[in-house]
Order: sequence, then C-alpha cells, then structure tokens
Amino acid sequence: MGRTLRTIAAVILIGIITFCAISICQNIAQGLRIDITDQKLYTLSDGTRTILGKLNQPLKLRLYYTKTAARKAPDQIRYYNNYFYFVQALLEEYAKAAKGMIKLEVIDPRPYSDEEEEALRYGLRRFPMPEEEIFFFGLVLQTEFGVVKTIPFFSPDRQNFVEYDLSQLIDTAITRQKKRIGILSSLPMMGEDVTGYMAQLMRMQGQQPAPAWTIVRQLQQKYDVKKIETDIQEIEDVDTLLVIHPKDLPEKTLFAIDQFVLKGGRAIICVDPRCIVDNPRHLPGQMGPSSEPTSDLNRLLRTWGVEMLEDTFAGDRSLAIERQYERDERKQKLIGFLGLTSECVNTENIITANLNDVRLLFAGVLQKLTSAEGGEAETQNQIIPLLQTTDRGNTWKVEGPWDWIRITPKTMMTYFTDGSEPVVMSYLITGRFKSAFPDGIEAEDNSEDSDEDEDNKEDERETDDESKGKKEATKKHTGLTEASTDCAVVVIADVDFISEIPDVAYVGTIFGKATISNNSHFLLNAIEYLGGSSELIAIRSRGSFQRPFVVVEKIRADAERETAEETARRNAEIELLQKELQKIVASAKEGEESIVAASIEKKRREAVLKIRKAQRELREVQRKRYDKIEQLGSTLQNLNTWSAPVVILIIAIVLGIHRSLLRKRYVSHASDA
Repeated sequence: MGRTLRTIAAVILIGIITFCAISICQNIAQGLRIDITDQKLYTLSDGTRTILGKLNQPLKLRLYYTKTAARKAPDQIRYYNNYFYFVQALLEEYAKAAKGMIKLEVIDPRPYSDEEEEALRYGLRRFPMPEEEIFFFGLVLQTEFGVVKTIPFFSPDRQNFVEYDLSQLIDTAITRQKKRIGILSSLPMMGEDVTGYMAQLMRMQGQQPAPAWTIVRQLQQKYDVKKIETDIQEIEDVDTLLVIHPKDLPEKTLFAIDQFVLKGGRAIICVDPRCIVDNPRHLPGQMGPSSEPTSDLNRLLRTWGVEMLEDTFAGDRSLAIERQYERDERKQKLIGFLGLTSECVNTENIITANLNDVRLLFAGVLQKLTSAEGGEAETQNQIIPLLQTTDRGNTWKVEGPWDWIRITPKTMMTYFTDGSEPVVMSYLITGRFKSAFPDGIEAEDNSEDSDEDEDNKEDERETDDESKGKKEATKKHTGLTEASTDCAVVVIADVDFISEIPDVAYVGTIFGKATISNNSHFLLNAIEYLGGSSELIAIRSRGSFQRPFVVVEKIRADAERETAEETARRNAEIELLQKELQKIVASAKEGEESIVAASIEKKRREAVLKIRKAQRELREVQRKRYDKIEQLGSTLQNLNTWSAPVVILIIAIVLGIHRSLLRKRYVSHASDA
C-alpha cells in the first residue's frame, strides 16, 4: 500500500473513531450536565423539585414552537430561537427530575397541519407571518383526568421567570381549589365597566373602556379574583385581601377590614402619600371634582404598630433613577423615583430574599410607633422591614399642592439631604392584633327584623317619625376586640409600583407588556407567603438574565458626587440673584422706572452670564463622565477583540519553543549515538 493510500485510510479511520467516540460519549454522559451560568438558570430550584415530588399522576407537556418559520423570519421573531432552546432545556430538566411522571413533546406546527389546528384549539396566541405561516410559542399541559392548562405565549416579560411559570402551571394543575383574592380599591384596577349609552358614546368618540391592570390579569391566571366594594360592611369568602389606595373609606369599611384581619384573614395594604396613577378619567359628558391623590389607613396601622408619615417621601441619591420629566429633553435623576437593589431588601425574609430590582415612585415613609407615641403601639406584634433605602437615605417633603405645580427634578433635590440610616417603605406585621374599634361602630342596620320588631317600629314611627327613623337607620355593630389567632399583614407605602405607568413595572413591546422590574413579583410573593405557598416563592425571581454594569454605575455615581456640590452652589447663587432683582423692583419709586429698568437689565445679563458659565462647567464635568464610560467601553472592546489572537500567539510561541528544545535534544542524543 502506497503512502497516499495509507494517509487516506488513516484520515477515514480517524473520522470514524471520532464519530464513534462522540456518539458513545453522548449516550454515556447524556444525563451529565453542568450549569455554568452565573445564577444557575438551568438548575431546578428546591421548590420545583418539591412540587415535582408531589406528582401522583402522569403529565403530558406539549411545547409548540414554529421553529421552521422562525429561522427565516424577521429579527423580532428570530430572537425567540435562543429563548426556545432555553425553555426546551429547562423542560427536559423537569422531565428528568419527575422520574417518568412527565412526558415532553416538542411540536413544530406547520401551516394547515393537525398540529396547527391543535394549537389554535388550545388557545395559544398566534402571530401571522409571511407565506401563510403562523408563529406559535406556547405550552399545553394535560393530566390523565382531563385537566388542561396552558401558557398561551412565552412573552418577554416572563423570560427571567420561566421556571416559576412552569412550576406554577404544574402546581395549579394538580391543585383542586383556587385561592380567593379580594381587591378593595378606589382605583379602577378591575377595568371600567361601561355599558349601554355610555359605551356607545365612548365608541363614537374613539375611546375604549380602560382594561384591567396587568397585575390583576396575572392574579386571575392563578387565583379566583373578585372586586370588594369600598362601602362594604362585612368581608366574606376571601382568603387574602388587597387594599389598594384606600381613599376616604367610610367607617363601616374600616371596621370590616379590621374584623377581617382579626378573624385570621391575610391582608396587603398599599397606601400612598401621592399616587401618580390616581388621575381619574371622566367619561364623555361627565364632570367630576378633582381630589388629592393621597391615601392612608393610619387608623388601623397605628393599632398594628406603624404609621405612614403625612406628605413625606423616601429619597436616596444613590437609588434615584433617570427619567424624562414632563417636557424636559434629557432624562434626569428623579429623587422620588427609586430603584431598590438587593441591598435594600430583607434577604432573610422569603418575600424579598431574591428580589434585586424594585421600583417605587414617590413612595411614602413608614415608621414604627413607640409607647410614647400612642398606646396602640404597646402590642407585642413583630414588625419586620421588607423594603428600605440605603444608609444614605432620608425623608423629604413638599409643602402643599402648589409646590407640585412648579416642582422639577432640580427643586426636588433641594428638598432632600443625605441621611445616616435607612428609611423603610414596607413592613411585614404579625402577631395577635387588637381592634381599632374596641367599642364597635354605629352603622346601617341591614338585618331582617321579626314581626314583633316591625310592630314596635310602626308604633314608634307614628309617635315621632323623624327621631325614630334615624334610630332605625343605624345600629350598634360590635365584633372582636382582639385576635384569637395569629394575624399577618404586609404594608407598602406606594401604589404606583404595580400600576401601568411606563418604566416603573412594565414596558410596552410588540407582544404586549413586558416586566422590567421585580415589582409584580414582590406583590405575588407577598400573596403566596400569606397564603402559605412557600415552594413557589422560593422559585420566583431566583435568576435574572440582566446583570448590572457595576463599573459604569460607579463612574456615574462618582461623577455625580463631584457635580452635586457645584450644582447646589450654582443654584443657590441664581436663587439669591433672583431675590435681589425682586427687592430692586419692590423698592422702585415713581420717576425712577428707567433707572430701575436699566438696573434690572444689568442684573439680568449678569445672571444669564453666570447661568451659562455654570452650565458650561457642568457640561464639561458631564462630558468627562461620559468620556470615562466610552473609554471603558473601548477598552473592553479592544480586550475582547485582541485577547483571543494574543492567547493563540502565546500558545504558538510556547509550542514553538518547546518543539525547538525537543529537536535540539533529539539532535544532541543522535550525535552522541
């Protein structure tokens, strides 16, 4: 056999050996996987394994993804290819951990196929594509008892929390009864219920009734959600009560909430010193008085041991988020818009342990009451902070509604000074609560009277209709004065954090609302904690695809600290100059108008020059800050570009030197021989 044939045969044999080795390794090591992601995104949590361990019936999971069409689709669709592979890999981990109780099928529905018809029948969301293609990306779960659960679409807002959604789907499929959630709110969280003439008039004007909030729709996927009227006298058939923005509640409603909690009901209270989303939309032809967007429940909170400070807000320079304020061209840091990081949450409590991005908009301040501040605080309730600022946080106030009209991000900063201890915006309160109404209340009597009572009332009406009528309208209502079981409430001094305001909790995409923070997860964690679903809480928000740019944020923070003093000094100079101008105008006498006008014009020019000088200096500092960031980006880019060739070159040099030494050694030994 010639040398050429031997070479060809060797190459063929090497290829066969390599192919066989790969196949053998794949079969042998099929169950061996290593999760090298920083936050273990492909590793099932203990909560998921607990849920899978409780499976007592086989489940069938069908993952529908239009894989063939997605390869030739626009970039917005091709983005989902990597997302699909992640979901598929995670579902394979579920099937493996379930030990035969889960059967996974991956389906690529083609046009006019039976699989496409099944996807439509199960209600999966569809998106039309060119060439009669339909894009699907959803999941169907079936049990042997006929229960069908679906994830209609794996939307971007849930990409960080796919494991939670999958585990929740399995948990709800094997759970017989849904928990009941009651929402008591002065805001239209459940959507506007407009019918008849008003609905027709809105359609004529191109308006649509406001839909339910996104957080409500999320709750409806798992819980039995119902609306609680704000004038209710007794709360029944509810496991967990959400009290959102309670404005001007009547006493009977406060009493109903008080008794609901004392009887062992769980409650989440969201109050707000200034609720931005509280901007009532008047229907066509309607006129309504404007009211202050403020709510509190201090009458009950003080009994439980805390209170929300009036017209007081939490602030922290290091947590302030940039946002475009009204008509400003550039985004500015808003001291009332706080982005709480992992160091601002209680890592020892399961509600907040895994949260790393909670956004609050003009959040209020909660503080514990001491025995010197009120007898209500002398309880043995356990009060645990959940959300707070850093050690540099502090409170700030706005004096009256007129200040809100002319307030800007810069003026907000003038209201704020750095503090030395955290400011708390949310508490978890547990213990044997006392009633805020130990003597009961006077309220309407809705009970049915006996015949004897009716006769007595008729006689009373004949003697004195007016006085007796008033007596008939009200009745003394009493209830528990102290709880006989442990109570639990979560108090949050903000309402906007679960609203539809952009950049706070959600952001719009072509596929709908996308979550940009842990706001909804914080509320859902609290609901599940109060309801006892600890497995699902342990799963939620344990991983995130977003990683903070720590170095960049440090550069920005350093630059802002350098400019803070300069900015404050320039603003103070401008304010003093404006006061001097006002004094000159106020002291003007008749006949001196021209002199005063010249003086004012001179002062105005000086002020303009100083303002422009200050702005130039500030822009110079800001330019240096951005230069540092761009320099960092260029450095990282160059590092990524040249690191691989440099490493290969070094390896080549080392191998070359090593071979040269071996060659010299071989020649030396050969000459000796």
